[in-house]
Amino acid sequence: MDVAATALGGRHRLGAAVVVAAACLTLVAPAAAATSTQHGTQHGTQVIPRTFVLRVDEGSMDQVLARVRDLGGVVERRLGGIGAAVVRLDAATAAGLRGTAGVLAVTEDAPVALQALTPAYDPTADGSSMLSIAKATRATKAWSGWSTGYAVTGAGVDVALIDSGVTPVTGLAGAGKVVNGPDLSFESQNPDTRYLDTFGHGTFMAGVIAGHDPYSGNPADNPQAYNGIAPNARIISLKVADARGNTDVSQVIAAIDWVVEHRRDPGMNIRVLNLSFGTPSLQGYRYDPLAYAAETAWRKGIVVVVSAGNDGTGTGKLLNPAQDPYVLAVGADDTQGTTTVLDDEIPAFSTRGDGVRNPDLAAPGVSVQGLRVPGSYVDQTYGSTAAFGERFFRGSGTSQAAAVVSGAAALLLQDRPSLTPDQVKALLKGSARDLSGADQQAQGAGLVNVDGAVRSYTPSTRQFFATSTGTGTLDGARGGVRLSLNGVVLQGEKDIMGKPYSTATNATLQLNENSWVGGTWNGSSWAGSSWAGSSWAGSSWAGSSWAGSSWAGSSWAGSSWASGVWDGSSWAGSSWAGSSWAGSSWAGSSWAGSSWAGSSWAGGSWR
Repeated sequence: MDVAATALGGRHRLGAAVVVAAACLTLVAPAAAATSTQHGTQHGTQVIPRTFVLRVDEGSMDQVLARVRDLGGVVERRLGGIGAAVVRLDAATAAGLRGTAGVLAVTEDAPVALQALTPAYDPTADGSSMLSIAKATRATKAWSGWSTGYAVTGAGVDVALIDSGVTPVTGLAGAGKVVNGPDLSFESQNPDTRYLDTFGHGTFMAGVIAGHDPYSGNPADNPQAYNGIAPNARIISLKVADARGNTDVSQVIAAIDWVVEHRRDPGMNIRVLNLSFGTPSLQGYRYDPLAYAAETAWRKGIVVVVSAGNDGTGTGKLLNPAQDPYVLAVGADDTQGTTTVLDDEIPAFSTRGDGVRNPDLAAPGVSVQGLRVPGSYVDQTYGSTAAFGERFFRGSGTSQAAAVVSGAAALLLQDRPSLTPDQVKALLKGSARDLSGADQQAQGAGLVNVDGAVRSYTPSTRQFFATSTGTGTLDGARGGVRLSLNGVVLQGEKDIMGKPYSTATNATLQLNENSWVGGTWNGSSWAGSSWAGSSWAGSSWAGSSWAGSSWAGSSWAGSSWASGVWDGSSWAGSSWAGSSWAGSSWAGSSWAGSSWAGSSWAGGSWR
């Protein structure tokens, strides 16, 4: 039995330079330096040079490297995103450099094993760490109360995350940090995989949005800890994708409907919805049922943040539901590891608009530091190059960029809970920092600027685009890539349970918030009918056995998932039109016959 389906994923660029993540910037030595003279010894009067890593103040690099050359040293290479360079000098000269203006540290280089990075990792020295991203987006100013006089950290705001689930790794393991909504993925039928992130994408996004290492005090006061953009927000996780990222549009729509209907349940305050995925819909947003579901959530008071897509400049069309002009569509920005926007670039993979519907904003989306799920699919497949510091993974894509903006929206909504989604969008766009090297079709309004949004006056604004009717086809929303089970393709107007799906009928139910009746959606039992536990914090929606038939005519009852296998047969999944949840492959390799745009993890550049 095989299944072709949607795949979650963020595009990632890595190379050997992934190990540039330590406080002392210990690196795998370059081949040219890996000789018997690398560590330096003195024989008589001969001084043998050694390899050192210099960490330099922003703006002082050229001056410092000129000094190195004046002293007879050799510049091996510059490490452009983290303010560092690898040089060869004798030990005495290197020691003298420690007093040079602009030099922060001089550390001897040496080969290390990847696992040795853990105790030395210093996010302040990593231009792609979440700390650096929070600084580039000026979220740290909101944390410290720079403009408000009180800490703005997302406290009291719930962010719904429809993805591959969340595993409670460090940074997301605090009491009540993550609340599980219903698991609507194929893995929900196995209690050992239910709610957990077997793929590795959802946990990454949850960390970028609201990760928070366990410690007391303000996140602005602890630069060594891992923090998402809104570290005190809460994640409401709805799992729709399995260990290969496979899912169907019907599962995603069911998840959005659940979020809308439960956003104000006792103890709940869902104000933001993150959708780090997209489909190449075959119909316009005014008819597409997925776009309609997202737009309905927006109209019900939820800020819906969607990744623009990772198929580069070729299509001139945002993915669905980012194509809907009401929602916040986010493209990726390459900060080059600095806080200034003067050197920023929109990476080639980030989907451009067509001049009419463009990304609304850009946010950091290159080599982003995220939380790793040991044993997940992406960890097993790409961990040897993408994992670092044991806890972390690097990833690039508009998926990561969308998560950054979801965190920014949560900060604004803590500061001003009465804001409407239209007002949040206007504040974020109006305060964005223009990227001089990119046009509007690539960057939208520019790089998200949290502090600028917090300091801006609340606008009186409302969007007046033509609204979606959602009366197109479910099959059109799938965009040409469909699930297949036992050789039977899921196509036409039916959901994964095989039930007929009327977009017109369901559009009315969605608008009236009646799509879900207990654990039943579109006439089938998808989840338990009540919460297990007496409160939201720490409880999960009780699981339900899918006893009804699947679209293939066989029953889900008795099926089990173990190690990526249903009933002894693997699910072979392809992405939504080769773009995988608005993300490229974790390794840049081909997926379902389509190559991912840009460089691969292992062979691509890393800046």
